[in-house]
Amino acid sequence: MTLLDSARAVAGASGDDAVDWSAVAEAAKGATDPGALDLTPADREGYASDVRAARERIRHVSGLDFDVPEAIDVQNRHHWIDANVETFRRAFAPLEREGVFPGVARTLNTATTAGTLSFVANRVLGQYDPLLLAEADGHRLYFVHPNIVGAAATMNVAVPRFRRWIAFHEVTHAAEFGAAPWLADHLETRLREGVNGLSEAELHTEAFSDLLTTMTAVEGYAELLMDRAFDDSFDDLRRKLDERRGEEGPLGGLLKRLLGFHLKREQYERGKAFFDTVADARDVETAGLVWESPEHLPTDDELDEPMRWVARVAGN
Repeated sequence: MTLLDSARAVAGASGDDAVDWSAVAEAAKGATDPGALDLTPADREGYASDVRAARERIRHVSGLDFDVPEAIDVQNRHHWIDANVETFRRAFAPLEREGVFPGVARTLNTATTAGTLSFVANRVLGQYDPLLLAEADGHRLYFVHPNIVGAAATMNVAVPRFRRWIAFHEVTHAAEFGAAPWLADHLETRLREGVNGLSEAELHTEAFSDLLTTMTAVEGYAELLMDRAFDDSFDDLRRKLDERRGEEGPLGGLLKRLLGFHLKREQYERGKAFFDTVADARDVETAGLVWESPEHLPTDDELDEPMRWVARVAGN
């Protein structure tokens, strides 16, 4: 597919909905180079081996009992778009039903959504997908191989080491959702409440605030496990990724802000500080109590005062 195909897909957007989702997938892929997926048997075994190592090491460090998906999906960018367009569609369904999207703009809505998917498809490295908003059971683990290879080359990092770091990071998320069977439903409920509020022209700040707090815990705990489980120093990887973000032009920076990527870094830092404090004051097992129930999630205030959370959840 080409950019011309993408433009044709957007121009031909049709149907009764505010977004033509078939055209979104076609247009997003038309605007995105799929990237090479010429994997050798050694490459495929490398991904599988890294995930197995991450699972065993994270189980040992965290004390959590969890599984990872049996199938590891090594993708190109088009595969990732296909895997995620349905999640986008389900997330925006309440807004479409209530006509919150601008009425004139089926073509504009389709183009904007396709552009968002294309932008993210060029950036995402790995993804643990607990299948939020989906009817299917299970969970999935994606690796976008051309992005991993490209990022490693840009940062002058060996691909196997960088791939292993991505695998460890995504498996930390599998650990969280595996240890907390309620977490996927909790996130989906809060997301639906927030989106439904928008569809009713209301801003459900409590739902969005709770969603953000939960995601801060998810990202922060993942960072805690990465620090203690990864079998190599990765300060250089984190520094180089931050430098790579800083080298983006003004358009890239604007898109990332519009998509909320600036919150991602803040979530990492705030959540990491919370769990580092808990683990240093007690231990990693105490930090893992966060996944015993929704009531054990830190409040927004407790994120800045971790010992208040420890006193509430673990006792003095």
